[in-house]
Amino acid sequence: MFRSFSVFNYRVWFIGALVSNIGAWMQATALSWVVLTELTDNDAAAMGITMALQFAPPLLLVGVTGWVADRFERRRLLVVTQGLLLLIGVAIGILLLVGVMTLPLMYTFALALGVVAAFDNPARQAFVSDLVAREAASNAVALNAASFNGARMIGPALAGVVIVAVGTGWVFLVNGVTFFAMIIALWLIRTDELIPRVHAPGASRLADGFRYVARRPDLIVTFAMVFLVGAFGMNFPIFASTMAIEFGQEADGYGLLSSILAVGSLAGALLAARRDRARIRVVIGGTLLFAAAAAVSAFMPTYWAYAVTLMFTGFAVVTMLTTANGYVQTTTDPALRGRVLALYMAILMGGTPVGAPIVGWVADEWGPRAAILLGAVAAVVAFAIGATWLIVSGRLHRHEQRRFRLTIDETRPLTIVPPEEFSDQIAQTTPIRVPSDDRETGRRAS
Repeated sequence: MFRSFSVFNYRVWFIGALVSNIGAWMQATALSWVVLTELTDNDAAAMGITMALQFAPPLLLVGVTGWVADRFERRRLLVVTQGLLLLIGVAIGILLLVGVMTLPLMYTFALALGVVAAFDNPARQAFVSDLVAREAASNAVALNAASFNGARMIGPALAGVVIVAVGTGWVFLVNGVTFFAMIIALWLIRTDELIPRVHAPGASRLADGFRYVARRPDLIVTFAMVFLVGAFGMNFPIFASTMAIEFGQEADGYGLLSSILAVGSLAGALLAARRDRARIRVVIGGTLLFAAAAAVSAFMPTYWAYAVTLMFTGFAVVTMLTTANGYVQTTTDPALRGRVLALYMAILMGGTPVGAPIVGWVADEWGPRAAILLGAVAAVVAFAIGATWLIVSGRLHRHEQRRFRLTIDETRPLTIVPPEEFSDQIAQTTPIRVPSDDRETGRRAS
C-alpha cells in the first residue's frame, strides 16, 4: 500500500502536499460559507456561480495548460503556481478582515483561482510520474488521493472551528501559510533522482493530446463518465452546506460534514493504493456505488443519518476518480501525458461550470435533496455508458463453460513499447517467412 514511500522525492512531495491540502480544504470550506451566508442570503445559485468560475478555466485553457505541462520543467512551474495561489488566498483574507469584500469581487478572485489552478493541476498530476517509476505510478496516484482526502478530514472541520471562533478571513491567511510547505518540498526534491522525461519526436503540438485520446475509446468512455459525475454529482459544497442549513447547523456543522465525507474518501484511496493496477471495471463499479449512496443520502431524515451516508458517498467517488486517474496515467504515452492529463482534469473540473449552476438552481427551487438526486441520476447515466462499452467492446461476455454466468476480461494497462534502434546485423540475419503456394513453387521449379 505504501511502496511509493521508498522513494525520497515522493516522501518529501507527500508531506508538503498533505500540509498544503489541509490549507486548501480550509479555504474551500470558508469560500463556500462566505458566499452562502455573508455575501448572500443563503443563495445556492450564487455559490454555484462561484464554483463555475473556479472550474471553467481548466476547460477553456485545456490545450495551452497541457502543452505547458509537457514543455516546461514541472517542478519550477509548480513553484510559480503555488506562489500565485498563496498570494490570492492572502489577498482574499485581508479584504474579508477589513470588511470590503463584495460578491462581484469574490467572483473575480474565484476566476483568478481557476486560471492559476488550470496550469497547476495538470503539472501536479503529471509530476507524480516524474517522482516514481512507471510500475509504481498507480500506487503513487492513489497515495496522492489519500493525502488529499486525509487533509479533507482535517481542513473543513478546522475551518468551521476557526470561522466560528475568529471569522472567515483568518482561514484564508492560514491557507496562505500552508502553501510554504509545498514550495519548500519542491525545492528539497533531488532533481538528479527524477525520472527522465520522455519527449515526443518532432515539434510538440497542442492538438496531439486530442488526437491521441480520439484514438483511444477506453479513454473516451472514462472521460465521459468522469464528466457526468464531476458536473452533477461532485458539487459537495452545495450539497453539504444546504443540507447543513436544512438541519439547522452552523459553519462547524457544515465543516464536520465535509470531514465525514473525507473518512470514506480516505478509505477508498487507501484501498486503491493496494491494487496492483488501475482497471476500468473498477471505475464503472465505483460509479454505480456512488449513484446508490447519493440516492440513499437524499432521503436521510436527520443530520447524523445523512453524515453516515456521506462516508459511503466519499468512498465511492474516490474509488472511481482515483482509479480513473491511475488508468490514464499508466496507459498514456509518456510524451503526451501532460496534455492528456490536462484534458482529463479539464473534463473533471470543467464539468462544474456546467453542472454547479444547475445544481444550485435546483437546490434553490426544490431543495437540496432534489439536487442530490440529480447527481445520482447523472451517475446512473455514467454507469450505463461504461457498462454499454464493456458489452460492445467484448470485454463482458458469457462464460465459456457456464451458460448463465458472465465474465469480464482482464483490463490491463496498455504497455507503451518504445521503438528499438535499427540494427544492420539483426536485419541481415533475421529470417523472414514469405507465404507461398507450394504447388506453384514446384511447377516453376520444374
